Amino acid sequence: MSRLVVLLVIMGGIMTASAGNFYNDVDVTWGDGRAKILEGGRSLSLNLDQYSGSGFQSKNMYLFGRFDMQLKLVPDNSAGTVTTFFLASEGPEHDEIDFEFLGNASGQPYTVHTNVYSKGKGDKEQQFQLWFDPTSAFHTYSIVWNPQKIIFLVDNIPLRVFNNNKGLGIPFPENKPMRVLCSLWNADDWATQGGRVKTDWTKAPFTAYYRNVNFDGHACAQTASGLSCNSQSTSGSDAPAWKTQELDGNARNRLRWVHSKHMIYNYCADNNRFPQGISIECSKTKF
Repeated sequence: MSRLVVLLVIMGGIMTASAGNFYNDVDVTWGDGRAKILEGGRSLSLNLDQYSGSGFQSKNMYLFGRFDMQLKLVPDNSAGTVTTFFLASEGPEHDEIDFEFLGNASGQPYTVHTNVYSKGKGDKEQQFQLWFDPTSAFHTYSIVWNPQKIIFLVDNIPLRVFNNNKGLGIPFPENKPMRVLCSLWNADDWATQGGRVKTDWTKAPFTAYYRNVNFDGHACAQTASGLSCNSQSTSGSDAPAWKTQELDGNARNRLRWVHSKHMIYNYCADNNRFPQGISIECSKTKF
C-alpha cells in the first residue's frame, strides 16, 4: 500500500460528520418494518429480502447545502444489491444528485456509481472502486451542492466535481429544492457486472447501516404563497463554508489520484455510447 493510500485511509478513519438524530431529521418511507432507527436515533439500518427493500428520506427539502452520512455497506456477497444516498427533487423533470453503491461477489470491490440529473436528464455517470473495505467500518460520504458546483466526497476526499456549466447550455440543478433519500434495494438486472451476477437470496436479509446524519442547507417549506427557503443554513450560518467551497491544491491532488487509480467509468470518455459527440462540458473540465 502506498504512503498516499495510507494517509487517505488514516484521514478517512478520523473524519467524522457532526451527528444529527434520525428521529428528528428523517422519515422512514417504505419497507414495511425493514428500516429501523437504532440507538435512540443515532443510527439506522436498512434491510433487503426477496420480498422488499427499504428506505427513508429527509423531513426537510433543501436548496443547496452540505449533506453528510456515514455508511457501512452490505458485507460478503452483496451482488445485485444497491445501497443509496442521494438528493432528489419532486415532480416532473426532476433534479437528482446520486451516490449509489453497487454490490459485488465476496472479495470483489464495491462500485460507487455517481450521476447528476437536471430537468429529468442524467447521462453524467462516473464510477469508481473504493480503496478500502466499505463493509468493515463506517465511512463518511458527502455531497456539497452550491450554485457553482457539486462535489462528491468520501471521507472528505474529493471523488468527483460537477461544475455549473449552464453558460454552455448544460443544465445544472439550481432551482428545485431536493430531499435527501437513502435506500437498499435489489437491482440484479443491472447492478453487478451489468446483470451477469444475480442476487443470492440464500444470503438474505442484506443489511446496510447509516449513522451520523448531518444536513446543513437552506431548508425549504411549502407555504400558502408558495415554496419558501430560509436564507440561513440549518446550522444558523449566513455564510456556511459549503456555499463557496472550492478545492485547494491538496484536494486537487487527491482528486487526480482518485481519478487515475480508481475511476472505472467516465461518460466523458465513452464515444461508443455517445457517437454524436461527447457532452461539451467534458472539454472544459480537467477531471
